[in-house]
Amino acid sequence: MQRNKQVAMGRKKFNMDPKKGIQFLIENDLLKNTCEDIAQFLYKGEGLNKTAIGDYLGERDDFNIQVLHAFVGLHEFTDLNLVQALRQFLWSFRLPGEAQKIDRMMEAFAQRYCQCNSGVFQSTDTCYVLSFAIIMLNTSLHNPNVKDKPTVERFIAMNRGINDGGDLPEELLRNLYESIKNEPFKIPEDDGNDLTHTFFNPDREGWLLKLGGGRVKTWKRRWFILTDNCLYYFEYTTDKEPRGIIPLENLSIRELEDSKKPNCFELYIPDNKDQVIKACKTEADGRVVEGNHTVYRISAPTPEEKEEWIKCIKAAISRDPFYEMLAARKKKVSSTKRH
Repeated sequence: MQRNKQVAMGRKKFNMDPKKGIQFLIENDLLKNTCEDIAQFLYKGEGLNKTAIGDYLGERDDFNIQVLHAFVGLHEFTDLNLVQALRQFLWSFRLPGEAQKIDRMMEAFAQRYCQCNSGVFQSTDTCYVLSFAIIMLNTSLHNPNVKDKPTVERFIAMNRGINDGGDLPEELLRNLYESIKNEPFKIPEDDGNDLTHTFFNPDREGWLLKLGGGRVKTWKRRWFILTDNCLYYFEYTTDKEPRGIIPLENLSIRELEDSKKPNCFELYIPDNKDQVIKACKTEADGRVVEGNHTVYRISAPTPEEKEEWIKCIKAAISRDPFYEMLAARKKKVSSTKRH
């Protein structure tokens, strides 16, 4: 009984702080200090929070990386297609939000998949890029906020040239597309993944004035929430759906003097004067339309709040090297053929 109590205590500690939980279990001889033993413990996952498992597996130090590889090695992917293997893998923990952590985990997954299914892909890079394409496809097809749903043709076109410069069989891509379309990934719901949770723990929130993008430019008071590398704005704090969403990737921010409003700053696309910023907003009749701003001009209530917003937005912009990472990997696999 004493042992069971300590194991329960260790799991509780793990769910609050994974490293401390593992430490506690090792110190009380409930777990061996080997990557294999810890990987087994995480793989069984009894009573463990799947977000905590993902955080532990994504850590950068050498021991955690060894645990990650041992954990992935416990998965049997032989004769599964890539979607089936991803379903199994992504159910065993929750992917953390940081690009570098995701990169390490997907790298380990791609290596294991290719090891179990030799000859399906030319390289682990191909498997890695296609795995990401599938995860993004899942989001695009099943997230209600994404209005522009990709077709199978667009999915095929998106993945041209990723098999060491060559194309993957069209039938393979069609099958993967259909599988995701018919059944979204089940994501472990430890802490919810819906809109209310997205906005539950934001980087920053508050009232700001936003200059409209229409012909007559008027300032409107909006409730802004900064989270997940996006700036959302609402008409009222009680609204369930945002009036607009501004993804921050590839944007820059600068302070600005405006004769009509104090404490201004502006979001813009660097090196591109007239390009419209990728964003969307909800019209009064409920239609979701693309934004038409080449810049977003915003005014804060005080100089201190302006400084704080600029600092938080800058951090959010630079925190997502995710797309560059994927682009670099794609470039690597498609250039292999040419050299």
